[in-house]
Amino acid sequence: MSAEVSIGDAEAARLAPHPLRNAILGELHARPFTALTVPARILHFAFDTAGERGHADRVNLAKFCAARGLPVPTFSERHYRVAFGTTALRWEQHSEFTTYTWELPSPTDGIPFHPPAAALATPMQLVPQPGPLLVAIDMHVLADGPAVQPPERLFERTSLALAENNDGAAIYATDFQPDPSGFVRILVVDRKLNPDRAGALAQRVIEIETYRTLALLGLPEAQRLSPSISAVEQRLAEVTDKMRNSGNLADNRHLLDELTALAAEVEAGAAASVFRFGASRAYYEIVQQRLATVGERKVAGLPTWSSFLARRMAPAMRTCVTTEARQESLSLKLSRTANLLRTRVDVELEQQNQELLKSMNARTRMQLRLQTTVEGLSVAAITYYVVSLFGYIAKALHESGTLAIKPGHLTAAFIPVAAFTIWSIVRRIRHKHIGHDG
Repeated sequence: MSAEVSIGDAEAARLAPHPLRNAILGELHARPFTALTVPARILHFAFDTAGERGHADRVNLAKFCAARGLPVPTFSERHYRVAFGTTALRWEQHSEFTTYTWELPSPTDGIPFHPPAAALATPMQLVPQPGPLLVAIDMHVLADGPAVQPPERLFERTSLALAENNDGAAIYATDFQPDPSGFVRILVVDRKLNPDRAGALAQRVIEIETYRTLALLGLPEAQRLSPSISAVEQRLAEVTDKMRNSGNLADNRHLLDELTALAAEVEAGAAASVFRFGASRAYYEIVQQRLATVGERKVAGLPTWSSFLARRMAPAMRTCVTTEARQESLSLKLSRTANLLRTRVDVELEQQNQELLKSMNARTRMQLRLQTTVEGLSVAAITYYVVSLFGYIAKALHESGTLAIKPGHLTAAFIPVAAFTIWSIVRRIRHKHIGHDG
């Protein structure tokens, strides 16, 4: 449906909507809380569908619905709910994971988690597994009554987290541990919830466990990176210490190459983990928001979900934050150290260039001196040959009677004239070449 807005009385007077307006308006209504009839059994699964797995899962869901005559979700839909028989499926696809939530009927005997989740999980086998399993939740929503066992008998006492919502209309409990079938069991006891509030509470509690698990995906990444970060920090300290005692250009270049390699290692680790750490922070914030929305109150001296997660989960999140901060700090330190060392190398190269220029100047001055000497010898040699030729001419003229002056006297008088003329010509040629080079 087009989200055009009509103005005035003319049918054609419509305001053209932004192409994303429908998506923005629909996002607020994409995940409505659905009413839940108590008692109810909910099996919730979350799968890693990053990359192409998400598209394949969407195709498989469409085939599942088409084979049963159910409405087929469009390609743009990321939230979908359908009921068939007494079972309802809620499907949601996120950026890196997809969830399948199966709402099943529950016996009215009030026995928690009966029958076992493994016996009820057959609907999940109707669809090919979308990807690696991340979350498996077995939630049982029961009405309060004498048949409902106390949570202390159902869960591990040392890991039990129990709370009631802000008005005491329900209590919810779990030990966050997988049962023999691999499901994390969550018990919700309805004291005075209506179906709408029961559905909202069930969805929020499921989201707490789902996003809690996804947030902790950053911890193994932090633990994997921690040794390499520590090694780079140690090596950086060693390189910095060597810099204080290194005055050799070759040594400084070697240290600079090592710093560059360390910086590349740190940047590669940061690039590989930036999404994971960012996603962990976002998921952890969602967990905190859902806990605040539920509004927990303490019951029977047992830890609430907030206090339990604060004691167990918060340190893991701080580890991720600290690891990311260490990466950023180490990257800055490596950059500063490399710049300092690069400046030192540049200064040493400039000193070498200055010494090279001094050497070139000395060689140039020597070449000029040699050139001057060669020019003097050249003038003398050319003068000698010119005077010799002139002597032959003077002698010939004297013998023929044309010239009365003795050839020797005339040749001797010609020597200064020839030498000065040749010197002037050579000097003019040299100045001409110097002027062209300039």
